[in-house]
Amino acid sequence: MCTVIITVPEDRTAPVRLLAVRDEDPGRAWDRLGAWWPEAYPGVIGIRDARAGGAWLAAAPEARRLAVLLNRHDLSDRPDDAVRTRGGVALESAAGRSPGPHPPTRGFNLVEVTAHTARVVSWDGLQRRTVDLSPGTHMVAHDDVDDPATARIVRWLPEFREAASSGAHDGAWWREWMPIIERSADLPGDDPAAIIRRQTYEGVPSYSLLMCVATVADDGLDVLDAPFTTPGEWTPKPLHR
Repeated sequence: MCTVIITVPEDRTAPVRLLAVRDEDPGRAWDRLGAWWPEAYPGVIGIRDARAGGAWLAAAPEARRLAVLLNRHDLSDRPDDAVRTRGGVALESAAGRSPGPHPPTRGFNLVEVTAHTARVVSWDGLQRRTVDLSPGTHMVAHDDVDDPATARIVRWLPEFREAASSGAHDGAWWREWMPIIERSADLPGDDPAAIIRRQTYEGVPSYSLLMCVATVADDGLDVLDAPFTTPGEWTPKPLHR
């Protein structure tokens, strides 16, 4: 399951800052950050799932919108042929269309960011809920925002909050968070508190494949990606635009 750490500013002239780690089957092909949908979603860039054509992360820089999709356990009894892929959810959000009351997909947490604000739209196959993120630093994984039952959130959120309050405001703000990610990577990939994950979920490998950081503000949206050299290991390449 993926992980998102996000800071929403008290000061509405300051940007929203987000770091996301993607977990996926390492055998499933994907493409790095790019404008992969010029006709269907002009002006949108993202991390593309090559098999289904959708996006894990999508952003519309001119509109100052960004969305990240995390899988969530689905509580419905719908058969597979009754649901669509989740790949279009982040793309639609980046294009300005949030999920409706009954999304035709399996469960998800969708992190939606605009300049200065963020929210999480959650769908468990039965009920859609929306949580507006208050100023401060939050974590999202496969369950609720800042979920006290999610081990990686309990273990690392206090450290991310402390780092976010350190006052680092230069362009490379994420450097304050990297030591925390590195320490978390000392845990085995299947440890419940691990952020960099290497495990099997329902018979399918789920390894951390890349990290993205994004800054969203009135004066622009900047997003960088860094694939891991080895899936499931903390071996990121330099952040790249």
